[in-house]
Amino acid sequence: MAKPHSHSPLPLSLLLLLLLSLLLTPSLQRTQKLSPVDLRALIAIKNSLTDVPSRRGSPAAFFSTWDFSAPDPCSTFSGLTCSSGRVTTITLGTGLSDSPGLAGSLPPSIADLTELTQLILFPGIVTGPIPFQLGWLASLRVISLTNNRLTGRIPQSLSLLPNLHTLDLSYNSLAGPIPPGLTQLPNLKVLILASNSLSGEVPYNVSSQLLHLDFNRNGLTGPLPPSLPKTLRYVSLSENDMSGPISSVFDSLADLVHLNLGSNSFSGPLPQTLFRTTLQSLLLQRNNFSGWVPQAGSQPPSYGEGSIVDLSHNAITGELSPILAGVESLYLNNNRLIGTVPREYVKSVYVGTTRTLYLQHNYISRFPVEPGSMFPDTVSLCLSYNCMVPPVGMAACPASAGTELSRPASQCSVFNYG
Repeated sequence: MAKPHSHSPLPLSLLLLLLLSLLLTPSLQRTQKLSPVDLRALIAIKNSLTDVPSRRGSPAAFFSTWDFSAPDPCSTFSGLTCSSGRVTTITLGTGLSDSPGLAGSLPPSIADLTELTQLILFPGIVTGPIPFQLGWLASLRVISLTNNRLTGRIPQSLSLLPNLHTLDLSYNSLAGPIPPGLTQLPNLKVLILASNSLSGEVPYNVSSQLLHLDFNRNGLTGPLPPSLPKTLRYVSLSENDMSGPISSVFDSLADLVHLNLGSNSFSGPLPQTLFRTTLQSLLLQRNNFSGWVPQAGSQPPSYGEGSIVDLSHNAITGELSPILAGVESLYLNNNRLIGTVPREYVKSVYVGTTRTLYLQHNYISRFPVEPGSMFPDTVSLCLSYNCMVPPVGMAACPASAGTELSRPASQCSVFNYG
């Protein structure tokens, strides 16, 4: 009977060759060949932008690695991340503190990088408009073009980006209104347009997902939107020309930790809901707010370390409520406060909870301290130009407070604040 046929084992050399080929195959497959479309877009970017020479020497220039003779730009070009031969993120500039950044302008051909999810431009002197073609990049999640010299309007087309999470165009020279659709993007969490020359009103509708809103240092006018999303944690609209009351706009913003409306023309009373310990930064200085400081409950809240409330340079009247006695840095100067400062503030200063307390330029008649009491050296307390002579050593004031310790008696008697 014939024996069944049996396969002889492979020679060792053949096995080694086979194993080597298996190991090499994935490596060859992993070698990225950049899309010709993306390659042309990168060439246009390099032709439109240039490294600014450094005065201190010559730190590594950003474009020094952009050698288009290299077989794989994805692995050799600075600032690129790729996937399957397509550019997915691009960061322009080194971001080093001693680097002056890039000059030139942003080319419209950036929009040919159709898989782009992040576009970041580090601080430099890039000029010209923001290409409206960026609105074609449906995958974009992050656009950061801060601290350059970009001009023109914010393209309306950016309101078409369904996946945009972060938009930071701060510290440029952008002008014109904020596109209404920009604040309604469904996935937008961070919107920073600070330090430009924007005009018009804040758009009426604001995305229900927004966490961070910063429009400070522009030329915005008009009132606040009638409602803001409950998700907001940071709001800054300072140094504009906005007006009107703030009434109940912030009532439902339970997660808000920073609110800056300083240096505008807002008016009306201060809502009770703004005086809560979770709101660690409340900056309402240099407006036209009036009325009384809301009363505290049975015990003044403890704001904690790092807290700051600035209500200075308004028209706040009446006796001071203890509600702010636990704030670390408290500015109530240049208002119309009267009467005796509550003992809660004196105690808070003594124990070092309140480190800065500015009460100058009011009509306060008494600051109740115990004879011989000593405040911590770390405390900055200013009581000058009120309807009293500040206790000895209680007038450590900034230069802006002036040199007069007390108001003229005629002012205090006319207003019956003596």
